[in-house]
Amino acid sequence: MATATWSGFRGVSFDRQDMMVFILIMSLSGLQNAFTEILPEFTVGPLELGVGEFLFIPIVLVLLFRTVWAALAVPVGEIVFGEILLGEFNGLGAIEGLLLITAAYYFATTLLQDPENRTQLALVVFLAEAIEEFFAMFIDMGKIWIGVEELEAVPGLPESIVILEVVDFATQMLITGIVFGVIPALYLYPKLHGKVEPLLGMEPYEGERGALIWRGFSIKKLALILLAFPIAFGAEAASETGSFINVVFRPEFLDLYGQNFIAVPILVTTIVAIVVWYRASRQDA
Repeated sequence: MATATWSGFRGVSFDRQDMMVFILIMSLSGLQNAFTEILPEFTVGPLELGVGEFLFIPIVLVLLFRTVWAALAVPVGEIVFGEILLGEFNGLGAIEGLLLITAAYYFATTLLQDPENRTQLALVVFLAEAIEEFFAMFIDMGKIWIGVEELEAVPGLPESIVILEVVDFATQMLITGIVFGVIPALYLYPKLHGKVEPLLGMEPYEGERGALIWRGFSIKKLALILLAFPIAFGAEAASETGSFINVVFRPEFLDLYGQNFIAVPILVTTIVAIVVWYRASRQDA
């Protein structure tokens, strides 16, 4: 079994174990994204409530394997299985999630210094979603302010982009961040920690008992997020204007099969995840 020295995240080297982890997380992230696409949204007064994602699945996997590639696999899985296979791929628009999700997961996961500290674990999971949603909120407001997107007012709420985005941020943090993030992650991570990593040839992260969360903080990690934000905003704004070179994939067969076509990415991601898990466990054995 391959070993690794854990001090925060591993380096950016990419070996066989990293590839297996990347494909596994990519497929499972795409799978959960496909399932959330078919879940209904509920209207409560002026608010539309829906599940953004099953956050606990990708964040727990990134917390277990703690590599840059694991964090990157989350948005790549959503792009490949949630956009390309569904024919809704927008090249420049996909950059926002690619940068923000990777940076948010990377930053938050490195803050977990004591895997047995449930309070620290809850904060890390919540923070991963909060960082992504926080910067995404400002990107949405920025597109309205510079005029590349029109304001879609919600009946019953003042026509203020700030109010609309803050309300959306709060509901997403409650539903995705807590209900489908922190709560299941507090159960799932301790169950999988130390059991899954060896199957893919990696040593589990032991951390240090009693270590404070701030031990994992650094200016360089914060700078990574601050750098990702303007690039993500520029790419998203450019995709809205249509005046830049952009790759948009929208096949005609989607109009023929409609919503039923979502069964394809669900089937593909399930097969990929099973094959990768089987091959990884067999090679390690």
